[in-house]
Amino acid sequence: MFIRVSKLLSAACLGLALVATQSPAQSGAPGADGLIKVRSAYSVEETVERIKKDIADKGIVFFMAVDQSKLAADAGIRVRPSTLLVFGNPPLGVQFLTSNPFSGLDWPVRLLVLQDETGAVWAAYTDFAWIARRHGIADRQQQFATASGVVASITSTVRAD
Repeated sequence: MFIRVSKLLSAACLGLALVATQSPAQSGAPGADGLIKVRSAYSVEETVERIKKDIADKGIVFFMAVDQSKLAADAGIRVRPSTLLVFGNPPLGVQFLTSNPFSGLDWPVRLLVLQDETGAVWAAYTDFAWIARRHGIADRQQQFATASGVVASITSTVRAD
């Protein structure tokens, strides 16, 4: 009996793991982890440049790009191409901080551009509704909707069809 239950639990866990790893890439729907993943039609380098250009064209403050693969290489570790972009609109982002100062852990916006093991390039960011729930922010719905619309617009410039 114990072995049968153990096998059933193992099968259920495997099934849940397979479901959890399915990417919501094209739909832009967040996964249970709060990530929105958008498959890019371009290389990592071109995706980064297109996103940075769109951020500048929108008048959004670009803070920095962190080339994680270069940092890894400098440490003698090999990783696939991965660049973290940090940007935001301070008048908008500060409104989240006034609701819950700990939301500063998620602001400014961070968007990760990476190449996966199959060679596909992704732009990924944390869903703003998930951030609101994480920090218990219920009084900034319009601001979260605005932020969601802006980052969706930015990632639409690289989205693969």
